[in-house]
Amino acid sequence: MATLYHYPLCPFSRKVRLLLRERNIDPDLIVEAYWQRRREFLKTNPSGEVPVLIMKEEKICGHYAITEYLEENHESLLPKDNIARNEIRRIVDWFDNKFHYEVGKIILDERVQKRFLKVSKGGGLPRLERIRIAIHNLNYHMDYINTLIAERFWLTDDQISLADLTASAHISCLDYLGDIPWKKYPAVKDWYTRIKCRPSFRSLLMDQVMSIPPRGKYATLDF
Repeated sequence: MATLYHYPLCPFSRKVRLLLRERNIDPDLIVEAYWQRRREFLKTNPSGEVPVLIMKEEKICGHYAITEYLEENHESLLPKDNIARNEIRRIVDWFDNKFHYEVGKIILDERVQKRFLKVSKGGGLPRLERIRIAIHNLNYHMDYINTLIAERFWLTDDQISLADLTASAHISCLDYLGDIPWKKYPAVKDWYTRIKCRPSFRSLLMDQVMSIPPRGKYATLDF
């Protein structure tokens, strides 16, 4: 039995959900509004951040630690070849850090988190200039994905990897909000469609956030 504390529009939570379901692990999901810093949750993870995985009476906090735990204790999603592993880890780091801070975190903070915070704690209307900057940065990253898949079926090779699952977790949060310019990037759209069609992705397509319904064809496989 596994339990995952997560938030539906947290890319790191989505990444872990994909990694679990790719291994046929179907956790009980507990939605945690991490910005509230709920006292009982802080006892589970003093940082107050999601995801947190409870598995076999073990508590693993944070997506990096959970990824390593799953690699060590379940079927590995990394190839044996060191060069291939290093390339996968490089792209994982690109999305978990560069993409997140240049694009995802800005948009999610402005469009989602600020809705649920008091003005005294940073809530209120989204700052449109920050969103415009993030959207500008997004195009750079979409161009990079397009470059990666120009001669490959997936981001690093002809087989899906941790890099694809990580990238799609981040992209899917913005797709939920309708912020991906898919018409400009048909090859990237085809790549993302392939991932959306995987069984591991199904529960993500059913996500609903209070007062923020998914936009466009988020839940549609053929979009």
